[in-house]
Amino acid sequence: MSLESARRVLRIEAQALNDLLGRLDSSFDRAVELLLSCKGRVVVTGMGKSGLIGRKISATLSSTGTPSIFLHPAEALHGDLGMLARGDSLLAISYGGETLEILNLLEALKRLEMQIVTLTGNPKSTLAGASDVVLDVSVKEEACSLNLAPTASTTVAMALGDALAIALLERRGFKSDDFAALHPAGRLGQKLLRVEHLMHSGSALPRVSPDTPMPATFHEMSAKKLGMTTVTGLGGELLGILTDGDLRRLMEKHGGATLSMTAGDCMVRTPQTIGPDLLASEALNLMEKKKITSVVVVDPVSKKVLGVVHLHDLWTLQLI
Repeated sequence: MSLESARRVLRIEAQALNDLLGRLDSSFDRAVELLLSCKGRVVVTGMGKSGLIGRKISATLSSTGTPSIFLHPAEALHGDLGMLARGDSLLAISYGGETLEILNLLEALKRLEMQIVTLTGNPKSTLAGASDVVLDVSVKEEACSLNLAPTASTTVAMALGDALAIALLERRGFKSDDFAALHPAGRLGQKLLRVEHLMHSGSALPRVSPDTPMPATFHEMSAKKLGMTTVTGLGGELLGILTDGDLRRLMEKHGGATLSMTAGDCMVRTPQTIGPDLLASEALNLMEKKKITSVVVVDPVSKKVLGVVHLHDLWTLQLI
């Protein structure tokens, strides 16, 4: 019984979304242009379930490059109108289009010359008539067995809000770097981190010259605790690297004679390198594929060493 109920709900909501898809027209393009040209913030408003959907849409807009706030229409009538400013635009959500609290805002909105985009199931409503662009989010039926509780209608409104946010994202040329800047915490931000923000650089970077004696090379590797060192030229360009594994193989082959060599004698001359703008997740995939624990970050033009990224630093981000 419950399983069949779930299937019925999903069928109704899927059909409502499919109906919306077939109904989209140039009004959507006009809504995107209006919101794109907004010089202030996109103020999203709605009461009840529409308000909850509005909060989500506002959050999605803000996180994808369109500054947005949510305004509770009832609270706005008791002082929160001060949150609004000229240059803002309104995205109103009201299925019936007759939500009194929103209608009571219209005079103030018009005084501020705010343009209005409305998501409504009633394109002939009072709110629709006062709006610059109307997007039809009507549904044939709610998924509620009583056809009362907002279900399919809220699904459609949320989906259309997502569509607006993504269309705006694409029109703005919003990139993964921009997304990372707005999501510095959590796994989304971590997945979009660039290696330049994670690498060991400056005094933490293990570095020796090719003529550095091996005892001093051992000391540099031990002091920097990355299990390796870069070998660089006078201009800072990468000449090679030495790892703990390389040293073990050298000692097995040459024994104590290794101590009389220099870093230039022992270094691996063609190490794996990456650029500073590589995603941390891509660096992790590369290191696991190559079975290496460190990779050198170099400037793609000058080939100068910028830093070193260690596998453990990437594991701690839980990028997988």
